[in-house]
Amino acid sequence: MSEAIAHGFEAPRSIDAAVALLAKHGAAARVLAGGTDLLAQLKSGARHPRWIVDLKRIPELMRVREAGGGLVIGAAAPAAELREHPALRRLFPGLAEATALIGSEQIQGRASLGGNLCNASPAADTTPALLVNEAEVEIAGAAGRRRLPVAALCTGPGRTSLADGELVVALHLAPPLPRSADAYLRLIPRSEMDIAVVGAAVRLALEPEGRCCAARVALGAVAPTAILVPDAEAALLGTRVDAAALERMVLAVRAAARPIDDKRGTVAYRRQVIGVLARRAAERAAERAAERARAAS
Repeated sequence: MSEAIAHGFEAPRSIDAAVALLAKHGAAARVLAGGTDLLAQLKSGARHPRWIVDLKRIPELMRVREAGGGLVIGAAAPAAELREHPALRRLFPGLAEATALIGSEQIQGRASLGGNLCNASPAADTTPALLVNEAEVEIAGAAGRRRLPVAALCTGPGRTSLADGELVVALHLAPPLPRSADAYLRLIPRSEMDIAVVGAAVRLALEPEGRCCAARVALGAVAPTAILVPDAEAALLGTRVDAAALERMVLAVRAAARPIDDKRGTVAYRRQVIGVLARRAAERAAERAAERARAAS
C-alpha cells in the first residue's frame, strides 16, 4: 500500500491477538471485517490509517451458530454465507433479505454483517433489520468483553460508541417470539449495487386469534442513524394489522422521518416512499407471522 493509504497490514488468528494489535497501534489502526466499505474509503482518501487489522482469519468471527433457539453470528462471517444460512432464513427472514442486498455477488463474498453495521451508514441495509430483532453486539477490548444493544452502537454517520481498541466480535439474536416474523424492504435508483434511498424493517408477533401483540418498526436513510419508531409500533398493537392500523402506522413513520435532500432523493420524496415501504414490510411480516401461527396450530 502507498503511504497515503497505510503503512502496515496485520492478520491475527485470534480475538486476543486482534485486541493486542489495536491496543498497540491505537487510533492509527482500522479494522477490516470485509473491506468493501474500508477499501473504497482508502481509495477516496476519506480514511488514512497507518495499520489495517484484518479479522477474516479469526475462526470465531467467521462462525454462525444456533444458541438457545437464537443465533450468534460472527462479525466477519461473509454475507454470501449468511443469506443462504438455513437457520437465519428460517428464524429471521427479514434479516436474511437485508443481508442479501449488500452489494453484488462478488462483494457478498467479502462483506460482513459486522462491517455493514460498524461502518455506521444511515442507509445500511442490515441495521434496521437488526434493530427490529433486538440484536445485541458482543464487543471485545483490552478490558474484556461486553454486550450492547445494536440501537446503542451507531451514534451518527460514520460514528459508533466503540471505545478505542474495541471491536465487534459477534451479533446475538434471541429466539423470535411465537407466531412472529420480520421483513425488510428498500428502494434504490438501480436494480442492484446501490445505496438505499430509504429502507424499512418490521417485526410483528400475533396472538392466536390474529391480533398484533408485539411490533417493532425501524427506518433507514431517513435520519443520521437508523431509527426505531415507537408511535408506528403503537399503531399496530392490538389490531389485526388491517388497513386502518397500517394507515396510522404510515402517518407515524412519515412524522418520525428526518431525511435530507441529496442527489438520490428529496425530503418530500423520501418521506412519501418510506411510508409506502413500511406498509409493505408490515404486510409481509404479518403474512409470515400468520403462516407461522397456522403451522404451529
